Amino acid sequence: MKEFNQYINGRFVKSTSTEVTKVINPCTEEVLSLIPKGSVVDANNALDAAQASQKGWRSLPAIERANYLNKMASIIRENRVFLAETLADEQAKVIGLAQVEIDVTADYFDYNAGWARRIEGEIIQSDRQKEHIFLHKSPIGVAVGILPWNFPFFVMARKVAPSLVTGNTCVIKPSCVAPNTVMEFVKLIENIELPAGVLNFVLGSGPVVGNALTKSPITGIVSLTGSVFAGQKIMEAASQNITKVSLELGGKAPAIVCADANLDLAVNAIVSSKVIFSGQVCNCAERVYVEESIHDEFMERVAKKMSEVKVEDAFSGNNPDMSSMVSKDQMEKVAEMVEFAKKEGAEVVVGGTRSSQFDKGFFYQPTLLTNVKQNMQIIQEEVFGPVLPVMKFNTLDEAIALANDSEFGLTSSIFSENFNKVMHASQELDFGETYINREHFEAIQGFHAGWKKSGLGGADGKHGMQEYLQTKVVYAQYK
Repeated sequence: MKEFNQYINGRFVKSTSTEVTKVINPCTEEVLSLIPKGSVVDANNALDAAQASQKGWRSLPAIERANYLNKMASIIRENRVFLAETLADEQAKVIGLAQVEIDVTADYFDYNAGWARRIEGEIIQSDRQKEHIFLHKSPIGVAVGILPWNFPFFVMARKVAPSLVTGNTCVIKPSCVAPNTVMEFVKLIENIELPAGVLNFVLGSGPVVGNALTKSPITGIVSLTGSVFAGQKIMEAASQNITKVSLELGGKAPAIVCADANLDLAVNAIVSSKVIFSGQVCNCAERVYVEESIHDEFMERVAKKMSEVKVEDAFSGNNPDMSSMVSKDQMEKVAEMVEFAKKEGAEVVVGGTRSSQFDKGFFYQPTLLTNVKQNMQIIQEEVFGPVLPVMKFNTLDEAIALANDSEFGLTSSIFSENFNKVMHASQELDFGETYINREHFEAIQGFHAGWKKSGLGGADGKHGMQEYLQTKVVYAQYK
């Protein structure tokens, strides 16, 4: 069994806490590793190291900082199979998707390294003679990144790469549920000669380690990917020092299917978006609104597609579509929401129960629900599982109103062959992202940002990189 320690100031050190957390394989319920629960002292030691190294790090030319990101990308590619297998093992992500996550993470480091020569300021016209106004972009200082369990490796890069290339130093808190791949990566990059203290990893719980990292006056920005509840706690802690926060929180993504849609495309995209990583993805389709005239045909096709979803152990070798939920708690939460929906009047078309063919693990069947209403919990609250509720609509404006009737605003989609409809919907949907005639999945050069309770700030692309910069203006009067 593996054991991981804290990584602080360029070396692995034992936690000041003697308590440990077990990391479980969700398919077999086998204990994979032990990690420290971590302490406030651990968090503060990491912040001190990051603060001490920040001045030297920011003084390096950006292209030299970028070279370290390129080295990280190369190491990931050299160890891509090992890292993918580690990821699949700790979170029951099917091996194909795990490999995609690893490969895209390498691309993400290289992509952000490419910004090194593109971080620019401005010269602003002055109202005075013989004066120049210079606008500079500067690093914020120490960046804290708090990782989720669903895409722990990619989101690690989402927080590390832009913060380092812009001249910040970094402290990362991995998820207690899925920390292994991230910590194996830390072992692999030990020999790239990254200056000590520039990048630190502290294992531990959100209420202890996460809270200490967030409320510290050393921290300049906190980036969290997690639940709305976690985001609220981060904002409370960060408010003590008016620390900047960047939050990607929950989603309840609507998919609108119009009568003139390509139904094969819509069905494939929506089902694929729903069962990817067993529905444990914040931007996946969480509810579907189908135009009444095609509702029955759509349901027939989706039911067939959902019933054909292959559910197996992530390492089965049979290329399954999905595997176990990440934990018993997550599986039971999904099951409870489906049972409550049934009590409220929803009807199960496919699935609706825990998968019975597995002796161990946290498997839940792909589930299709009909006869749901807009005010039901299953429509209003994030399921984060392979459950797809479907409702009818008559007009596009009605569908848009139903889609917008949510406290979340992360992603959305529309399926139609009518240009006017898709353009109208893309303007009226109150979501940070809208996908037209395709699955819910973002690009690294885009900007992944939620509206409403789905978050603040965002990640990816130029705008995600700029989250880690602050502005300084210099007024230079000369004779």
